[in-house]
Amino acid sequence: MDLSWWSIEVRDGQQPARLWRDAHSAALIESAVTHRARDWAWRSEDFGVVFEIGFADTEDWHRFRQLPAVVAALDAVAPDSLYVYRGRGGSAGAVEPRRRGPLPAAGAAALPVDPDPVIVAHLGGLPMDPDPYVVGRPGLLVA
Repeated sequence: MDLSWWSIEVRDGQQPARLWRDAHSAALIESAVTHRARDWAWRSEDFGVVFEIGFADTEDWHRFRQLPAVVAALDAVAPDSLYVYRGRGGSAGAVEPRRRGPLPAAGAAALPVDPDPVIVAHLGGLPMDPDPYVVGRPGLLVA
């Protein structure tokens, strides 16, 4: 029997993803088993954790996804750290494993910023003398 696999991926953020797994694992597993999941597995990755769950029917997944315990578990994750997708072990599929790339903002450098323009002020509307230390000319600095 072919299963309809789904993955819930939680990436490390302000808190390690394993803490989220420890807090919500029992509720997710119980919800899955009592709502016709055929198989499930937790995987620890270098970026966080993945909960893979297989259902015989896609409708079972949709019912599972709407359960209050599942909604509460997913709401406990920062939006930029949560990925829910169809498939097992990544959206690339089993034939071509997912390529690991850099995490967002990992080792990123700031974008270059143009320096502020230099502002030159002239007193009295007279042009500046190239040598301000020349004595005896009106409007110039006397040293």
